[in-house]
Amino acid sequence: MPLESSARALKLNSNPCSSVVKILSLTFLALPLFLSAASPTPDWAKDVVWYQIFPERFANGDPSNDPTRASLDNPERVTAEWTVMDWESEWFERADWEQAMGGDFQSTLQHRRYGGDLQGVIDKLDYLKALGVNGIYFNPIFYANSLHKYDGNSFHHIDPHFGPDPEGDLALIAGESSNPRSWQWTAADKLFLKLLQEAKVRGIRVIIDGVWNHTGRDFFAFADIRTHFQKSRYARWYDIIEFDDPRTARNEFDYHGWYGFKSLPEFSNDPSGNNLAPGPKRYVFNASKRWMDPNGDGDPSDGIDGWRLDVAEEVPDGFWREWHAYIREINPDVFTSAEIWGPSADYLERTHFSSAMNYRGFAIPVKGWLIDGSITASDFAERLQAERDARSQEAALILQNLVDSHDTQRVASAIRNRNTWDRYKNADWFDYDDGERVYARTPGYDNGPPTAEGRRIWKMLALFQATYIGAPMIYYGTEVGMWSADDPEDRMPTWWHRMDGSIHDTYQTVLQLRHKHPALRRGDLTVLATRDDAQVFAFER
Repeated sequence: MPLESSARALKLNSNPCSSVVKILSLTFLALPLFLSAASPTPDWAKDVVWYQIFPERFANGDPSNDPTRASLDNPERVTAEWTVMDWESEWFERADWEQAMGGDFQSTLQHRRYGGDLQGVIDKLDYLKALGVNGIYFNPIFYANSLHKYDGNSFHHIDPHFGPDPEGDLALIAGESSNPRSWQWTAADKLFLKLLQEAKVRGIRVIIDGVWNHTGRDFFAFADIRTHFQKSRYARWYDIIEFDDPRTARNEFDYHGWYGFKSLPEFSNDPSGNNLAPGPKRYVFNASKRWMDPNGDGDPSDGIDGWRLDVAEEVPDGFWREWHAYIREINPDVFTSAEIWGPSADYLERTHFSSAMNYRGFAIPVKGWLIDGSITASDFAERLQAERDARSQEAALILQNLVDSHDTQRVASAIRNRNTWDRYKNADWFDYDDGERVYARTPGYDNGPPTAEGRRIWKMLALFQATYIGAPMIYYGTEVGMWSADDPEDRMPTWWHRMDGSIHDTYQTVLQLRHKHPALRRGDLTVLATRDDAQVFAFER
């Protein structure tokens, strides 16, 4: 889709049944907007184009560190013939070891590994810069046995299989405790610090996922509890329901897991219920400092630029306020983003987050109007404005405007399966994520490639994402033309071998347009007109 960069207004037509996609022009209004260095809304975040990386599936730069069967969660449940998957293998074809395990297609997906690692990211930094990306958000990179790493074994070490010496790293950290003085710098840790340096040279900021609500069962503190129960030094770290009684044959040990998942034991709160318990709180503070100022010299320039915080609302508000005060002492310009699916303005204000993943104020209404065409242009405008009006312009400028993520179907498949008849399981969310995962083999789900009309909508959506107020956030692989249903299909390895040049060029063009014009990054937004009969939404920046 050709794009004109010298122009005056933007007009979007959302009718999925129409092939009309018109770009009239853009008017640029530059506004001088500045905040103090200690502001919750760091000035640099207004200029960022975010790119979300799911590390195990982004790029395999070092096959020598690939996961082993022993590194898997519950390896005893996996056949001895297990091997790392070929990166370019067909997703829906089962490997020999999967067939040997029996079951259906879905039953073995959690055991697949493709070998994505930090070297793969380093190798792609120039690609990302050329695309127009100047901010990376990493899904969890800390040591864990799962492919997604939300079940951490540690928050102070990078996963050994993301670095060059997994065996050496595991031996090095074997005797550590929660005391930072016992913490070593592993080969994977050092490679991550190198990645930070390489990113900074290219003007790319880096934030990482923090999961402060829960851990995995093999997290060092919980593993100690499993061995020593109430005698463990970490016994008060977790929300324990009952310890085992050694006098009985039954194991009574029970605890609260996130949403009932016993693989994700939750940290306990203090007696007030408004903060984490002292033990995990102290540990999280120490781990945060480690990655924000790695050499501990008081200069955070060698550390990460911020955090994305998982299931933020599950963690007490009081903890977030104290944690934000602490990390802003380390780096006054640190950026924090909360995973919030509903309205976020009040929550961000009371917990002192900088920003949020903008599901409610961007992704969800975009699906309802630009993808599904099931609401009017004026309704679309009202939904967007409601979220803008709920916060200051400073805060709106740094919201992470995403359309897909590791928790959703990919945008191309959302378009392919668009709902145009206004019958939803969850009408308020337009079934953006209705609580029931949509798998590629769900009856009625079309997992085919985008149609010509779908590609036009996709390209228009990319343009809107790059020009609307807030910071665009691209999910890895979307720009190369990937499509898929929700988790686990949305976590396929990147299609480097089958890149869609037209889609890639569109993203590169619209992101460069954003970088070229300050008004698209820092300017105000005015809605010029909406026409419900033609489904047109026009605005200027």
